[in-house]
Amino acid sequence: MIIEYGFGSFLPLRKSPDRPARDVVFSQVNSIIKFLIVAGATLLISLATAGAAPKRIIVLQSNGQDFKPWSDYARAFQQELERQSSWPMVVQRFPVALGLDEEGAQHQLATFLRELYSRNAPDLIVAFGAPAATFLQRCRAELFPDVPALFAAIDERRVSRTSLTGNDAVVAVWIDVPALFANIVRLLPRTKNIAVVMGSSPNEAFWLDELRSQLQPLGTSVNLLFWNDLPFDEILKRAGALPKDSAIFWVQPQVDVTGATHDGERALKRLHAVANAPIFSHDDAFFGGEIVGGPMTSVSQGSQAAVAVALRILAGEKAQDIRTPVLRYGPAKYDWRELKRWDIPESRLPEGSQVLFHQMSPWEFYRWQIVAVCSAVLLQALLISGLLYERRRRLLAEVDSRQRMAELAHVNRFATAGELTASISHELNQPLGAILSNAESLELMLKSPAPDLDEARQIASEIRRDDERASEVIRRLRSLLKKAPFDSRSADLNEIVGETVTFLSALALGQSVELRTALDPEPLTIRGDRIQLQQVILNLIVNAIDAMSELPPAERLITIRTARDRESAEVSIADRGPGIPPDKLQDIFQPFFSTKARGMGMGLSIARTIVEAHEGRLFAENLARGGALLRVELPMVRSD
Repeated sequence: MIIEYGFGSFLPLRKSPDRPARDVVFSQVNSIIKFLIVAGATLLISLATAGAAPKRIIVLQSNGQDFKPWSDYARAFQQELERQSSWPMVVQRFPVALGLDEEGAQHQLATFLRELYSRNAPDLIVAFGAPAATFLQRCRAELFPDVPALFAAIDERRVSRTSLTGNDAVVAVWIDVPALFANIVRLLPRTKNIAVVMGSSPNEAFWLDELRSQLQPLGTSVNLLFWNDLPFDEILKRAGALPKDSAIFWVQPQVDVTGATHDGERALKRLHAVANAPIFSHDDAFFGGEIVGGPMTSVSQGSQAAVAVALRILAGEKAQDIRTPVLRYGPAKYDWRELKRWDIPESRLPEGSQVLFHQMSPWEFYRWQIVAVCSAVLLQALLISGLLYERRRRLLAEVDSRQRMAELAHVNRFATAGELTASISHELNQPLGAILSNAESLELMLKSPAPDLDEARQIASEIRRDDERASEVIRRLRSLLKKAPFDSRSADLNEIVGETVTFLSALALGQSVELRTALDPEPLTIRGDRIQLQQVILNLIVNAIDAMSELPPAERLITIRTARDRESAEVSIADRGPGIPPDKLQDIFQPFFSTKARGMGMGLSIARTIVEAHEGRLFAENLARGGALLRVELPMVRSD
């Protein structure tokens, strides 16, 4: 168990840019009084509940309560100590801020601590940072000389080894200044200026001399700008106006030239907001938002090492016998956000570097989802492309099939016309014979001395009528035999059926077949190729005539009907022949299948192809009374 106490900076009574010295004095006094009351009460409660004397630890933290980096070290030390310790503990934390000449004030603080612990001496004193270590070593003789002390988070060069006693242990770090600046030059090879942001306290004066001496090898290749003698506001102005190819090295300004302190993260954030150059630092306490990164001392490493030594001392081991190696830099670490901001490629980073705060791109975060979606889209695109290709092939095949069908239908019409030669000749001979007879009669009449003009006019009228009859037969024949592309137009199905029946009337008469029509009284408007539809009906009627060739002439009857069925127009051809074998009802529409001895088997196949091209259907069935019925259904044109 750890019970922690703490209050604001006790010494010195330093002025601040925001608070006058008198207010600071009153604040310090009030803090001490409150601390004594709270500490006493809490200590009594702790002793009552713990049942055993707790381990008392004094933590001396350099500068203010939240002064980085030592505040981070002290906080991490306490957290790690609480996690590892099995003893009840009372941890009291005292920030120590020291000025240029404050020996008297230091002894006042030592006297206060000695009086505070006059009855119960601490078990361990831990000093974090050089200012706190300087205070402890300077006042060691009067500040519990027999109590073990631990110096932590302090550079090896800042430890006065000659002043150490047998009760003192050190966990020192080594700030490798050349490595810090070499990291800057490595990441920014064109660097010409490095501005060093630091204050003017005695601790910072030491590091100013150390930086100048250790950075002499840089020579004139890099211009070092030390801003230790500037107010912080002036530092902010200059940081925003640095020339190109510059960098900033951040050392927490403990006390600037005006005597103002800048603890916490506010000062660094203000600098980061205005700086036009990347910022580097020596300690990872400043890492995580404003610092680019590099080799740095580690808060975690330093606090864990301090806890390990503290536990050994509390367990009874003599402090002077505990030797720890000087802590050096671990693997360099960098802030991915700052690398991107200043366009620093990761290829320049040292081998083994850690890149933190990486903001994953959508590709990195949803890589597998994107790959899956893209694969699905690609697969779908390939499938669509394949379907479009197949659709194009199908359309081309349909066009080619339609052309072949049209040619075959044309051939079929020629074959049908050949079968109708006798009836066509008979149909033509009648009007031509009548024309010849009337012409001879008219010629004889005109040779008489007194021709009968009225009779002559009547003969001329009959000649014209017979000529129109012959012309109509020839027109129908030419229409049937005409080779033309598919021509879809609106037409009346009743008219198409009527013309086809008229065309076949001579054939039916020659075959002693009666063609009986029953047409719907209303127009049946469809859309299609008139010639092709005539061919369908013609083929069906001719097949019906051939089917009844074995019947007596009196029984040879074909009934052609048209009707409306909802949104379809229907034409049916019924005969009285032997019908179609039930097992052949579907086969009769297949190419080259025929029930005729000399048939090619293409008529009905062509007829169905034509009907389907018109989005219709062609059926065949047997009638109960005998004979076959073939029915064509075609979609009607909607009348708006």
